[in-house]
Amino acid sequence: MWDYPRPPRVEPTPERVEVWLGGTCIAATTAALRVLETSHPPAYYLPRAAFAEGSLRPCEGASWCEWKGAAAWFDVQGGRRSAPRAAWTYPDPAPGFGSLRGHVAVLPGAMGRCLVDGERVVPQEGGFYGGWITSRVIGPFKGGPGSRGW
Repeated sequence: MWDYPRPPRVEPTPERVEVWLGGTCIAATTAALRVLETSHPPAYYLPRAAFAEGSLRPCEGASWCEWKGAAAWFDVQGGRRSAPRAAWTYPDPAPGFGSLRGHVAVLPGAMGRCLVDGERVVPQEGGFYGGWITSRVIGPFKGGPGSRGW
């Protein structure tokens, strides 16, 4: 991931991506997008249509990415569990990131589990970034203690 670009690159991936919460698969697709950015594990964005009906509930608040623009957030519901403010989307992405429109990313640490081609994802440290760490991605990664100024 140290050879990932800055600004980030968005690329389609044919990998099977699954999101589980409350013992329920709330999203699955082979049409996800990966965002690759220097010092970060990939973040996966799934088509909104891949999410089960009722699993995404718009919530208060917004955030800003210097590259992608303004994000809107969701509470995520699966089974009998709720993960507050655990998913986001870019309703009107900045130029160069239009392919993210209609896609949603989740914080893997807030989910029951996330899988990429059957491998369980390790969440990026820190709770702020949405990186998905698999055995194919080698760190160190931004997000852990002492990495804020990288």
